[in-house]
Amino acid sequence: MKTKIHLLFGGKSAEHKVSLQTAKAVMNAVDQTKYEVQPIYIDATGTWHKGGLLEGKVDDAKLLEFKQAEQSVSPLTLTEKENEVVFPLLHGPNGEDGTVQGLLELLNLPYVGNGVLASSAGMDKIAMKAIFAQAGLAQVGYVGFIRKEWEDNQQKVISDIEEKLPYPCFVKPANLGSSVGINKASDRNSLVEAIKEALQYDRRIIVEEGVTAREIEIGVIGNEEPECSVVGEIVPKTEFYDYQSKYEDGDTALIIPADVSDNTYQKIQEMAVKAYKALDCSGLARMDFFLTENNEILINEVNTMPGFTPVSMFPLLWANSGLDYPALINKLVELALERHEEKTKIRYTFD
Repeated sequence: MKTKIHLLFGGKSAEHKVSLQTAKAVMNAVDQTKYEVQPIYIDATGTWHKGGLLEGKVDDAKLLEFKQAEQSVSPLTLTEKENEVVFPLLHGPNGEDGTVQGLLELLNLPYVGNGVLASSAGMDKIAMKAIFAQAGLAQVGYVGFIRKEWEDNQQKVISDIEEKLPYPCFVKPANLGSSVGINKASDRNSLVEAIKEALQYDRRIIVEEGVTAREIEIGVIGNEEPECSVVGEIVPKTEFYDYQSKYEDGDTALIIPADVSDNTYQKIQEMAVKAYKALDCSGLARMDFFLTENNEILINEVNTMPGFTPVSMFPLLWANSGLDYPALINKLVELALERHEEKTKIRYTFD
């Protein structure tokens, strides 16, 4: 009997289109002789739509935006039989932040990727950096604040940022990925404008110290015993690796494997695994680092649902580590089932 994979994609998030690209890539790579694939599209309003079983390839991601009334379903109807697993291909809030993971936990369904804790902490850059700090991982300086603080006293927020961080700095929504709403601030005026834009996407904002460094990324897969890929380097042609560079114009170079010393690679692996375990990650994650001119390694962030688009770093890292796309999908499904089996050992009654 084939294992049935429920692919969740779309979502009520600014990263909706990114998720469609990821879903298209995964659908075209999955081994249909081994898996029965059930597409489930979540539209921009949060409504779930169940498509027909996948047959063949998907030529255009726009074809995945099916939402006829008769296809609308309740998330509670996912379970149909045994031998199934859910593969959330959702980026950003309402999908990558632990919300969907919590639903799947309540439904007692095996699912690919990180659990509630790692997903929520990994999504919120302020919480993530606090955990990294507790784990003793070196990182850039940062300041976090909420919309209410900005509305009550903008001058105090600005003064706090300027007191702790030099210019240039980067302003980001705390709970968003794919470089949406991120801007570089070189002075007070651009800082204010960057904050205003970031507040359109989240009520929590993080401002990070700018650093002159190479951007190095590494893939991690596994549950209790995580494994690391080779490292890759991002060389954007723009000032920084923004949304357009990632998903639209491909205006960046991905160097895999990155030219780093064996000692540096070993340290990055060690830091990546330490961060993975500190967040209690499972399944997969992409860890992003800065490598300065003085060979100082700083952890930047974790992506608990890295992109699977054709130009995405994560699958390319594993392809260069000997695990091609179909094999990577198969491995992630196996890890999901392994983790679900591990949870059956937990006792939920006390007599």
